[in-house]
Amino acid sequence: MNSIGFLMQQKLGFNESDISEVSPCNRYVHYKKLLGRGAFKDVYRGFDLVRNMEIVWCQICIDDENTIKSMENEEKLCFEAVLLKSLSHKNIMKCYSYWVDRKNNTMNMITELFSSGSLRHYRQRNSNIDVQAIKNWGRQILQGLQYLHSQNPRIIHRDLKGDNIFINTTTGEVKIGDFGLATFMQEGPLRTVVGTPEYMAPEYYDEEYNELVDIYAFGMCLLELATSEYPYSECTNPAQIFKKVTAGIKPLALGKVKDPEVKEIIEECLVSASSRPSAVDLLKNPFFLPENPMEIEIERDNDAQLISSCPISTSAESALSVEQEMVQSPMAFTGDSISSSFSVEKLFLYSESNNCRQQSIFSLTRATSSHFESSMSELSMNSKVTFDYSSGEAFSDHGFFISTPTVSKDAR
Repeated sequence: MNSIGFLMQQKLGFNESDISEVSPCNRYVHYKKLLGRGAFKDVYRGFDLVRNMEIVWCQICIDDENTIKSMENEEKLCFEAVLLKSLSHKNIMKCYSYWVDRKNNTMNMITELFSSGSLRHYRQRNSNIDVQAIKNWGRQILQGLQYLHSQNPRIIHRDLKGDNIFINTTTGEVKIGDFGLATFMQEGPLRTVVGTPEYMAPEYYDEEYNELVDIYAFGMCLLELATSEYPYSECTNPAQIFKKVTAGIKPLALGKVKDPEVKEIIEECLVSASSRPSAVDLLKNPFFLPENPMEIEIERDNDAQLISSCPISTSAESALSVEQEMVQSPMAFTGDSISSSFSVEKLFLYSESNNCRQQSIFSLTRATSSHFESSMSELSMNSKVTFDYSSGEAFSDHGFFISTPTVSKDAR
């Protein structure tokens, strides 16, 4: 039995045969049983041997048949990982680590585990949902949206739906996840049409929209929670949904909402963008006010997007405790989409383990802010940013740094 198998047996009672894969740093493992599967994605339950907790290991296939398409997919996936790692809010899913596996053409992301799954799946399994639960979940979703929309620049999720909101029924906590279509809002409207048709606001089809498309989608999420029906389930194809949405015809499920307050809020979310409330406005609605006023949190606008970074030790032992030494550096992004305005810089990191040299590739959206660049340079000059070659994990799991394109053992 190797060291990983021994640790698994000691901590969880699992045998080595239960483990399907181990991360390059030997920190994360995933079990053989799938939690879920999509067209290009497999999701496994896993374990973090350092934090001693269960995690989700998401493995995404990167298409290598078309080189250009493969590069675009990888950049978008890496953008999502960088974005997730930069966010810190109780109602936003946490991303702990990510890496590209060149041998198997996969992108791997480690996120927190929600044992009850997505809000949609939970609603399907439970027919009787009390209005108080809808209030609680709705408030938390709005707090997550308000946090995203208050960033500078603003972050728009663009694919908010029950499948992308996750719940922990033990605590009643819900979090927004799956930021694959998220983008940053610059001056002027966005023009890229992406998303799930049932949740897409009318202005999407005019190719001019802002963060209020997330509020429209939030209204559809409430509709699904209140009725257990997918919006526009009466339609058989996206073309029919398009015709109804652009004509201002609401989903039939809206007539099945029993609670008048819930119905009124849904209708407010589905009005034209010029009249649609913001997340902050909705959080002021008496319906979403908690019994204990101290529970609600309204995020303030930030002067800059903050990226959590950390100093990294050159020893494997101290690298395991770097979470205790977090530092923050401001980061500003430019452009409204990863495909058009973002410049992606590849950082090549090399690590040595068991006399075998491994290469991991990370993508980082290059910031145009001189303050960000100078902050990163200062970190490097002060030797607060160094790389752990024995574990190869500290960089990928904890921070993003501006550095030279290639870092090798000769640079130590």
